[in-house]
Amino acid sequence: MLRSLCPSGLLLSFATQSLAQSISLSIAPKATDTSVSDALDPSFAGFGIEPSNLFTFTGDETPNNFSIQLMQNLADYSGKPPHIRLGGNAQDYLIYDETYKKVAWKPNAASSAQGTYAADSIIVGPGYFEAVERFPKDTPVTVGLNMAYSGADYLERISTMAQAAVDNLNNVKLYSFEIGNEPDLWLKNLFRTAPWDGKVYTQEFLARADAIYQRVLKPAGLPANFFEAQATASTIGTTFEINMLIDDGMLDEVNGNKYVSAWNQHDYFYFFEVTPKPITLDDLMDLDQTNTQFLYWEKQTAIGLKTGLPFVLREMCSIGPIGYHGISDTHGASLWTLNFFLYAASLGISSVQMHMTVDSNASAWQPQVWYGNPQHVRPQYYAHAAIAQIIGNGNGTTQIASVKASGSGDYKGRIRAYASYAQGVLRSLVLINSKMANSSESKGSFTFNLDLGSDYQDRDVFISYLTADGAESLDTTTFNAMKYSDTDGLASRANEDPAPIRTSSTGAISIPVRDSEAVVANIEWLLGSTEVINGDGSKFKGNKASAAIRISTGASTIVWTTATLTIVAGFFLTA
Repeated sequence: MLRSLCPSGLLLSFATQSLAQSISLSIAPKATDTSVSDALDPSFAGFGIEPSNLFTFTGDETPNNFSIQLMQNLADYSGKPPHIRLGGNAQDYLIYDETYKKVAWKPNAASSAQGTYAADSIIVGPGYFEAVERFPKDTPVTVGLNMAYSGADYLERISTMAQAAVDNLNNVKLYSFEIGNEPDLWLKNLFRTAPWDGKVYTQEFLARADAIYQRVLKPAGLPANFFEAQATASTIGTTFEINMLIDDGMLDEVNGNKYVSAWNQHDYFYFFEVTPKPITLDDLMDLDQTNTQFLYWEKQTAIGLKTGLPFVLREMCSIGPIGYHGISDTHGASLWTLNFFLYAASLGISSVQMHMTVDSNASAWQPQVWYGNPQHVRPQYYAHAAIAQIIGNGNGTTQIASVKASGSGDYKGRIRAYASYAQGVLRSLVLINSKMANSSESKGSFTFNLDLGSDYQDRDVFISYLTADGAESLDTTTFNAMKYSDTDGLASRANEDPAPIRTSSTGAISIPVRDSEAVVANIEWLLGSTEVINGDGSKFKGNKASAAIRISTGASTIVWTTATLTIVAGFFLTA
């Protein structure tokens, strides 16, 4: 929740637009002087993984060490592994069978349930959770449960799956259950027939939550409020809005228990066959369009926070369902991703999971050979690395505020600024120039003239760049002078760190940001060069020191040693 949530979600003391190529901003030196987010959990920027794609990302009988390393990188940057939502359409196809021991899924030859894709069409067993256990230690995991299945044994089925999660997840941390995926679409996909609306959904949700609590959670000493409600594709024009669900009894006590732990929403900036206008990379990089598309969710977020419950985006991405080559897998998309994380944080959204599938160009990495293309890290991953380092820079105290910074002319919709606070005081500025400029073009720049105040006079400021040859680049993105290997996910130095710049005797500083680039301007030290306290209490020296990275992979432990510690993370899903 925000300490104060302005309608526009903005931080600002003063701003003036001069020319199209520059802006002057006065930045609040303390978090108490402006509207800021609550301290971000280090797992804030996470991933969603489609259950049917889980074994592609983490491996089947053989662990996928490439994906595991990318995840571990991000954990080392932020101090905690990214939050994973194990869910999507396929969660409502899964049936758990204890006797099926393979680390894989198989079709259910006896499938008989309703649905365009039957609600009992996939069988998984203990190997499903063995694959989940390969994520870094203490990875928070939201497990999607099958609500679509409605046979006579539906309570037994869903409780069995929940029990298996409780029993088998020990290395990672079972964080919550999501009951059903996008129930607002269930008339269309034939999971339900009329009458079906938010009221009926609420009744079915609470009945399942009650059964799981009584049969599974309570005996295990786990709380009743372990369930994330809503999980809709959209609520616009439906009966699934938060206020409507509350009126239908979603937060009422059932047998003395309240079950809802968070409001869980799904969204995409653009979705094929849903959004009518064709999309271009230039559209994605016009950040005003993101605000326009997300305006409804700003309102829903504020409504949800007023209930005292967190609001999370467990399924989000630039383009759904599987991205678009040349748009969602470009450097321009990494700028969009970094901006979205910061924008969401400034609204009070407490967790964002970017959806990944093995066949999606919008996934942060491709975990294996697919369509003849080898495994590789995509530019989006670098945005995850950036936000993880920004969060880790505050060791659990990082707060984000949006600075009202806009461009005009060619820069209209392309300029964004955010302030990051650690222990309540200004720590860094994130400055984004998303004006599209391709590799072959000469590039201009936009200058941010910043007044940090007298508390920040004569201070060194270190610049970390999220950059590439151009907006359309597929493989030249770097962040903080680091590049991530397409072979093993480890980081190496791509270039030398730039020399710091210095504020004036009044705390003023001017920072030019090239077109199709973002910078993190950190005060007093280079981002990623200080110790980050991990969830297990271990310390890492950001991405600049040597370290041994230990990754638990079920029965074995793999140890990599690298002269440049970095961070990466990734998953995938299928919509």
